[in-house]
Amino acid sequence: MATEIKAPTFPESVADGTIATWHKSAGEAFSRDELIVDIETDKVVIEVVAPEDGTLSKILKDEGDTVLSDEVIGHYDAGAGGSTSAPSTDEESSSGSAEADSSDAILSPAVRKLVAEYEINPDLIQGTGKNGRIVKEDVMAFIENRSNKEAAPAASSKAPSEPVIPQGERFERREPMSRLRAKIANRLVEAQQNMAMLSTFNEVNMKPIMDLRAKYKDEFEKRHDTRLGFMSFFVRASVEALKRFPAVNASIDGNDIIYHSYQDVGVAVSSPRGLVVPVLRNVDNMSLADIENNIRGYGIKARDGKLSIDDMTGGTFTVSNGGVFGSLLSTPIVNPPQTAILGMHKIQDRPMAVNGEVVILPMMYLALSYDHRLIDGKEAVGFLVTIKELLEEPERLLLGL
Repeated sequence: MATEIKAPTFPESVADGTIATWHKSAGEAFSRDELIVDIETDKVVIEVVAPEDGTLSKILKDEGDTVLSDEVIGHYDAGAGGSTSAPSTDEESSSGSAEADSSDAILSPAVRKLVAEYEINPDLIQGTGKNGRIVKEDVMAFIENRSNKEAAPAASSKAPSEPVIPQGERFERREPMSRLRAKIANRLVEAQQNMAMLSTFNEVNMKPIMDLRAKYKDEFEKRHDTRLGFMSFFVRASVEALKRFPAVNASIDGNDIIYHSYQDVGVAVSSPRGLVVPVLRNVDNMSLADIENNIRGYGIKARDGKLSIDDMTGGTFTVSNGGVFGSLLSTPIVNPPQTAILGMHKIQDRPMAVNGEVVILPMMYLALSYDHRLIDGKEAVGFLVTIKELLEEPERLLLGL
C-alpha cells in the first residue's frame, strides 16, 4: 500500500515552498533517514528525509512546483529493497527497457526540456549532480563544447588570409529567481521605499587590531580551536556602541518605537543561494572566541544549505563585511524592522597625517546606514565614532571605556 510523502509543516512566517530538487526518482529505493527531496522557502531550504526504508512510487509535485504546508507531494511503497522492474520473458529486452526508463527518470523537467530542444542524447553527457545526475549546467556545458567542436573544422577550412570568425551557437539561459533571492529583492526595495535611509561614513586605523591578532592569533587558535578574525572585534565594538546609543538598537512597529534590552547581532553571510543573515543572540554574554565559533558555524551551515528559519529570525542590528570581496566603500541597506546596519570594507594602506608626519597605515572605511525617522545624525555619527575609538584602542573593549 502506497504511503504519502508530505511537505513539512511550515512556520507561520512561511506561506508556502517550492520543490527545489528531487534526490530520488520514481521507482528508486531509499533507506531510512535518506534525503528524498529539498523544498525551498523564502528563508531556508528544508530537507525531507525518508521515515523508513522504501521505494519512491510516484512524484506528484515536480521541481519548480509550489507546495503548501503538509501538502502531499508524492507516494512511496514501504519495505527495504523495493523492486523497480516487473518480471519478463525476454530478460535482455526488459533490462534494456529498465535502463532507458531509469536514464529518463533521473532527468529533471528543466534538463529534459533542454535535451529535447537541442536534440541531445543524454547518455553522452557526464552528470555532475548527486549520484551522477545530469543538471542544467552539464547540458549547457555540453552544448557549448559541441558548438566549439563544430566551429573548429569550419574555421580551419578557410583560407589563411580570411579572418577566423567563431561560429558557435548563441543562446540565452532563463531560469526562475530563487525564492530566497526574490524575498531579498522585495525586502530591499521595501526598505528603500518605507525608510528615510541615510548613510554616514568614517575610517578606522586597523593597525592596533592587526598587531593584536599577529601577536596572539596562534595562542588564541590553540586555546579556543578557532581563528581570531576581524569580525569578532567589530561585533563586540558594535555591542558596546549599541548600549550607548539605544536608538540604533531599536526598531519601529507602526507608530511605536521598540527599545531592546539585548543585542542580537545579525551577520551577513554569502551562500550559494544568496545573502543570508543568521543572528548571534545575546552577544553581550559572548567572548571573542564564542563570536568567532558561532560565525564559523553559520558560515558552514550557509554553505551547506543547513541554516534553519530560527537561525535567521530576529536580530536588532546587522554587521556586513563587503571587504572580503574587495569592496572599498558602499552604502549597505538596512534590514527591516531593524533601523541600522554597519558596513565593513577592504583594508587598504593609505598615507595618513599622524602628529604632523605622513605615515602609511592600514585603513578601513566604515559605513553606517540608518533610518532617519528614528535615529538622528548626531546619534549616528556618535555611534560610528564610538566604534572607531574602540577599534583603534582595543584595550577599551576590555576595560569597558
